[in-house]
Amino acid sequence: MTFHFALASALSPVFTFPSGIDTNIFMLFRWLHFIAGIAWVGLLYFFNLVNVPFMKELDGGTKSKIFPTLMLRTLWWFRWASLVTVVVGLGYWMHAVGTAARSAEAITGSPASPGMAMGSFFVIWTVVFAVIYALIMVAKINNGAVLTVAVAALTGLGSYAYLALNNHGWENNNLLAIGIGGGLGWIMFMNVWGVIWRINKKLIRWHQDFAANGTAIPAEAAALGRMAVLTSRVNFWLSFPLLFLMGAASHWPAFGR
Repeated sequence: MTFHFALASALSPVFTFPSGIDTNIFMLFRWLHFIAGIAWVGLLYFFNLVNVPFMKELDGGTKSKIFPTLMLRTLWWFRWASLVTVVVGLGYWMHAVGTAARSAEAITGSPASPGMAMGSFFVIWTVVFAVIYALIMVAKINNGAVLTVAVAALTGLGSYAYLALNNHGWENNNLLAIGIGGGLGWIMFMNVWGVIWRINKKLIRWHQDFAANGTAIPAEAAALGRMAVLTSRVNFWLSFPLLFLMGAASHWPAFGR
């Protein structure tokens, strides 16, 4: 009897389903955020490490047969995965910001408003995106090294501004790390929908017309393709600090208490 009891105890997992809607709903949010983020970043790495070099090796006729089908499918998953990642991630983070503010106010008795943390997030990182957009699409900077230095400087200034504006003592490491890392994700998201997808829609249509009817691809295609590649390369490099800061939010308390 003792043996059977011990065996049953060893084989029976100890599991308690958490109570409370917040715990379960926001765990679901994190799970969806992870899944969509893996799809988004995985395709981003595929584009930069595999697809761009591969397309350069193809002749014009072969490329026009492969490019439209491949890019329509991959960009569908790419852009919608980015949307789910950002929307769900923002929902989770904004809930965490509100919780941190309420906890700090209850402990200290001093007012702690989440408004600055959330508002400065959207203002700072949207401005940084707008400047990067202007450098690529308006100023037409074509040199990857120059663009890399400019983006590093802009995101560094954005990070400093976010930390400086949210330095009231109650902001915790989770809030601040994601406030920066999520800001990089916000830039990447707007790059996907505002630059990469818009340009590739044109390129896909031109290649389809060439493959079906022999219609000449416009001369501007090369310049637009280069802009899309540079923007995708910006996202590729931004993904590294983004992923680091996502991990740092819970495991590397360098930004707040």
